[in-house]
Amino acid sequence: MSQTPRTPDSETAVFQRYAAASRAVESALCCPVQYAGDHLSKIPAEILEKDYGCGDPSPYVNRGETVLDLGSGGGKLCYILAQVVGAEGHVIGVDANPDMLALARRYQVHMAETLGYANVDFRYGMIQDLRLDLEQLHQRLAAAPVATAADWVRGRSLEEELRQSHPLVADNSVDCVVSNCVLNLVRTQDREQLFAEIFRVLKPGGRAAISDIVCDADVPEHLQRDGELWSGCLSGAFREDRFVAAFKAAGFHGMTIVKRQTEPWQTIEGLEFRSLTLVAWKGTDPVRSESKEEAVIYRGPFEEVRDEAGTIYRRGSRTSVSPTTLGASEPPSLRRHVRVSRQGRRSDRIRCLLRGARPRQLLARTWERAAGCRSSKRVIAAIRRAAAVEEHHAGRTIAKAAPQAGLCAGERPAKRISPGWPLMLSW
Repeated sequence: MSQTPRTPDSETAVFQRYAAASRAVESALCCPVQYAGDHLSKIPAEILEKDYGCGDPSPYVNRGETVLDLGSGGGKLCYILAQVVGAEGHVIGVDANPDMLALARRYQVHMAETLGYANVDFRYGMIQDLRLDLEQLHQRLAAAPVATAADWVRGRSLEEELRQSHPLVADNSVDCVVSNCVLNLVRTQDREQLFAEIFRVLKPGGRAAISDIVCDADVPEHLQRDGELWSGCLSGAFREDRFVAAFKAAGFHGMTIVKRQTEPWQTIEGLEFRSLTLVAWKGTDPVRSESKEEAVIYRGPFEEVRDEAGTIYRRGSRTSVSPTTLGASEPPSLRRHVRVSRQGRRSDRIRCLLRGARPRQLLARTWERAAGCRSSKRVIAAIRRAAAVEEHHAGRTIAKAAPQAGLCAGERPAKRISPGWPLMLSW
């Protein structure tokens, strides 16, 4: 009696299809993308032909940054980013498909010679488990193959050992995480861990810039079981609102849809699938302070808005927030809506010290606060005013700024400092 061929699960379907796509071009995996800049001219034709993506997250990466590309495939986006970050930056590509990794690595020397520097590193791992280095695991298992159930149990212990001792990507080590049409390929049961891993590897204040395929409604289970549709970046697509919610659940803030395809890429059974690019931010270290000592003003156009933390901002009114919450005003997409009140800046708090403080206390506190200021010009202005107060009240000398360690109190300078004397500060 003949048997119906078993349909491969989503993960197996993805591995098989992309391994084949590394050897022969598969146009069905492509979604038309226009990339920023003139970076493609330096990339080999084979990589361009065998690239499968749906967006361009490269405009959200800055020079000199460390960038992680999830599901780097043949390396096209990594080699674009290598040019964006420059010689002082670093690009890490992670992929779990050995054939795609081989394609990307094949041109590493060529790209280094073309660019004049080598700043791209391709690593073998799964994007939902960025602690586990699969190359190290392969080497260890080759030396002690898994032949029994007991070996398998020992293998699980080995995985955990490698995660702890030699993580593929370390905690808080990346300025920006990017991905191009890959998150939808991850199994549904692994997605919570996927977003947690993105959050883990980002530095405080870092961001994720993700291009992916989303759907306007939940994808039915019978479509999700279709390996061809799943590996084709369709039936694994996130529902659009849940894609944004997944970042929030992982701890991100300031989620912004920076680009959304107007017309659907494909329509299946009335479901619309389209490309979307989202930028989300990891907050600064909450250990700094949770006291309400900063202020922002919401510009409009709405009467009031509420952020992910539940804080309500009313148009034109000053709202007190903690420094951690203030991080939400740092993404460029939010600056046009919210501005930081001048009275809420640390440098402005230094100015407030000039009122009602005795000179010696004023100077000591000025030195302590100045090193944390965001604007060196404001610090200089505040310290000059402090010098004027000191001159007026006691005519004493004041501390000089240490060249590398911010400002130090109690160190007497060689000469008397007048209010107009140029202070030499280093940050």
